[in-house]
Amino acid sequence: MTIKADIFQSYPAIDEAAVDALLQKEIAANHQKIVVLDDDPTGVQTVHDISVYTTWDADSIRQGFEEENNLFYIMTNSRGFTAEQTEAAHKAIAQVVAEVAKETGKGYLFISRSDSTLRGHYPLETVILKEAYEAHTGKTIDGEILCPFFKEGGRFTIDDIHYVKYGEELVPAAETEFAKDKTFGYTQSDIKDYVEEKTKGAYKAADVTSIALGDIRAMDYDKIEAQLMAVKGFNKIIVNAVDYVDIKVFCVALYRAMAKGKIFMFRTAAAIVKVMGGVTDQPLLTREQMVVKETDNGGIIVVGSHTEKTSQQVDALKENPNIVFVELDATLVADEAAFAQEVNRCLELEEAAIRAGKTVCVYTTRKLITADTGDKEDDLRLSVRISDAVQSLVGRLSV
Repeated sequence: MTIKADIFQSYPAIDEAAVDALLQKEIAANHQKIVVLDDDPTGVQTVHDISVYTTWDADSIRQGFEEENNLFYIMTNSRGFTAEQTEAAHKAIAQVVAEVAKETGKGYLFISRSDSTLRGHYPLETVILKEAYEAHTGKTIDGEILCPFFKEGGRFTIDDIHYVKYGEELVPAAETEFAKDKTFGYTQSDIKDYVEEKTKGAYKAADVTSIALGDIRAMDYDKIEAQLMAVKGFNKIIVNAVDYVDIKVFCVALYRAMAKGKIFMFRTAAAIVKVMGGVTDQPLLTREQMVVKETDNGGIIVVGSHTEKTSQQVDALKENPNIVFVELDATLVADEAAFAQEVNRCLELEEAAIRAGKTVCVYTTRKLITADTGDKEDDLRLSVRISDAVQSLVGRLSV
């Protein structure tokens, strides 16, 4: 059921400065390296001055462990992988991380950073990481924390139901276009039921632990910690949140539970990574930070998503007369030769516009392209082929 966003005002305010002081103390006492496996490049948007590795060779992972920062990212881009590919990648990463951790003598935990609208290879990826971690360390992971809250994107969890904000309304996630994803679709907005759906009943909704907003806003750290201490058998924990302060309160209790020996796996959106890592807020980038030197060339805007929300953004952008628009015809993707020719056509147009000092927006056909075979992985392969083409429209620029 859709609810009004003014529900946020019904929750009592709390002293965020006091929470910050407690959280900083707990973060400082934690000496585990936080290894974030990100299934999509958008996951790093909440952090800054954090290393992101696009390969997972031993040298890269070793560098991540040796950094002063308490966390680093590994960009797997696995939302574009088949199930077989992501399983192989996660096993390989877990192996290298375990070897480097042993070599450096440092403990670690995994965060599987994924989509705030609940899409992605779940539960496959965290199951692979759990099995590998336990095999390599001899330790048992007690539970899995699910935290899809992402304020910047308008994604909130209230009474265990995950919502997407549209205007002044909060729409249950399963009622949005995101839930209709051809590869990663789902039918449940209540995350307890989502867990049961995605795990095919292996983990029951009734066994999921819920961290309530009432307890969070009451700053009842002891109760939340006790809930975490009671979790075992890789059962699931849902973090309800409507603001960053809710995540901060939870993380105080989380770090206390981990200090007492509890071990958790994480499947989350981008927000909790920022909080667990103690990453400070930073204002939006300025022109001076983005443009390293003066140039007469234009810029480029790249739009790959076909969702309704993105299409609305493209329509709004088209009202700007100073932008040149180039559409990549994604309907040609099944014809390798024709699609390659289409990519070359778009590349020539965008280069000409940029050299002329104009900003160009390259975007894909505004509809979902499927293989029509009934196989989700065939659809995913086409999606990846389109994604690769979009990336090449930047990577192949000679200007």
